[in-house]
Amino acid sequence: MVHDRISTTLSVVLLTVVAPSLSAQDTTPPSAWRYFGGDKAFTRYAPLDQIDRDNVGELRVLWRRAATDPAFTAAFPNRTVSGNLRSTPILIGDVLFAPNALGLVEAFDPGTGETIWRQPPFDASPEEAFGRSSRGVDYWADGADGTDRRLLSVRGAYLYALDPATGHPLPDFGDRGRVNLIPASASSYSWSSGPIVVGDVVVIGGVVDGAGDSGMKWRGSAPENVRGYDVRSGRLQWTFHVVPEEGELGVDTWGDDSWKYSGDLGSWCCLSADEELGLVYVPFTAPTAAYYGGHRPGSNLFSNSLVAIDVATGARVWHFQMVHHDLWEYDTVGPPTLGDITVDGRTIHAVMQPSKTGFLYVFDRETGEPVWPIVERPVPQSTVPGEHTSPTQPFPTKPAPFAQHGVTEDDLIDFTPELRRRALALANTFVLGDIFTPPSVVSTAEGGKDGTLMLPGSWGAGNWNTGAFDPETGFYYAFDHAIPRVYRLEEATDSSSEMTYWSPNRDAPYIDGIPLTKPPWGRITAIDLNSGEHVWAVANGDGLRDHPLLKDLNLPPLGFANRPAPLVTKTLLFIGDGSDVFGGTQRNMWGPGFRAYDKATGQVLWETELATGVTGAPMTYMFEGTQYIVVPIGSRDDPPEWVALGLGNAQPQGL
Repeated sequence: MVHDRISTTLSVVLLTVVAPSLSAQDTTPPSAWRYFGGDKAFTRYAPLDQIDRDNVGELRVLWRRAATDPAFTAAFPNRTVSGNLRSTPILIGDVLFAPNALGLVEAFDPGTGETIWRQPPFDASPEEAFGRSSRGVDYWADGADGTDRRLLSVRGAYLYALDPATGHPLPDFGDRGRVNLIPASASSYSWSSGPIVVGDVVVIGGVVDGAGDSGMKWRGSAPENVRGYDVRSGRLQWTFHVVPEEGELGVDTWGDDSWKYSGDLGSWCCLSADEELGLVYVPFTAPTAAYYGGHRPGSNLFSNSLVAIDVATGARVWHFQMVHHDLWEYDTVGPPTLGDITVDGRTIHAVMQPSKTGFLYVFDRETGEPVWPIVERPVPQSTVPGEHTSPTQPFPTKPAPFAQHGVTEDDLIDFTPELRRRALALANTFVLGDIFTPPSVVSTAEGGKDGTLMLPGSWGAGNWNTGAFDPETGFYYAFDHAIPRVYRLEEATDSSSEMTYWSPNRDAPYIDGIPLTKPPWGRITAIDLNSGEHVWAVANGDGLRDHPLLKDLNLPPLGFANRPAPLVTKTLLFIGDGSDVFGGTQRNMWGPGFRAYDKATGQVLWETELATGVTGAPMTYMFEGTQYIVVPIGSRDDPPEWVALGLGNAQPQGL
């Protein structure tokens, strides 16, 4: 009876359909936003210039749209909807498509934000009410006549194929329109990113259940393999093993047969693709139990790697590992970005991969050859019994890091003599050193250390939000999050432990809420990839200037250590302050700011305050002669919304 009432409520609200204007042959112009990264190259770029340096100050809100679902609000009044709206819409024809805060896809009008349709829940169970937003969807149309069109979306443990005209699952795909993504070796699956379609193959990454990370267990963590599915039927076409199996390339990099038990590594963020080459580019995370690796000797392929995969077969074409035998959770998780650059007079079809290390690794995207040499350099070695640190790590010779590497006393805050004194005293309780200084065992002896203090920290420099590429200039825009973490190990004494050492709390040290290391704590760096040189770098946002210990000081912008993603247009770079919904972000390290920079110089040309913080990547498009910029917003205390900005004179629509 309860489910019957819920079904009635949901059907009345959700199944009201107004067909979108989608022709059989999609005629979306190249300047539209066809993928949630802008395009399959994940450039986060559009060559639009109605909004430019001269008039950006006239931007105003044209419409606002709630990202919650009134049917679920009514049917499940006690359900709390997360303010973490990751979702970036795509524009196909004259319709915007995006997952809402519950992960259900919505279609809405680009000019008003008004609802066209909402994806109906698969059933009326309470479990359907507990979905989460993903970063985006992809669109596919049959190349022959365009009559077969579908939206591909991952929600919860399922890959969906939806009719773009109605939002209903297509019955010829999988089981009544969806495919269960939980592998036989796992009991759960989730993905905060979104699928990518290359040719007739849907590629997905994702996360399955596991016992790895910093805990005391590692055996039996399921590998988070990358998979390709047929876009028409939903049948599994291939599986790429993220932990090599017997007889496969890389299995010898997992010593002591640790490949048999290791998992908990995969690709939880964004994929890109070169559709002409038929390659999908997949960045992979740290290996199982990221802070102690005595049980997994070797370099541990394909952790911390970028892998180019043949989308037709699932075969590895080339790979590069950014961190060997990772002990810092230096995931390679930012989107691989494709673009053409000119180096020493030679055009290179490149792929640029940011990392939590703060390096930008640049390769020929067909061959995997580094554009500039990447050299193996000796790094500090672990003193932890049983650990097998890699003797070297790869260092790109160009570009220079876009983030600070390592921590010394010179890097500690000195706003006032008292803050400097306190910073020195606190830093003295940790091991300091250059990047790749290993985690250390906590010592309770007099003068002992409480772990290793390191920049970048495990939340990164580069994360899912870094970066964007301008194909006209060859500039890459990187954002870095500059808060150190403490890499501390303790002996695992639990009787059920499968590890000798484990990592307890790794929170960054603060002085009354002020980071221990000097600002900027959030920074944008423009890199000319034709030369490999940095062009400019600026702090993003004011940061903690209003802090009681800092408010009377004459300080420049300090930057917010957060997760804002950039948007690049013909002349401008747009980016927000971020939100408090992200892990590794302290409560005062965010704000409602959203601003436009001159992309050539880094000068702030315009800024405003939105209703709350920016949670996802902004996008832009032209519709009926007006350029719109749509921004996902929300916070722990504010509802999720999409906000559209433009130069129009119409009264704001929506909330």
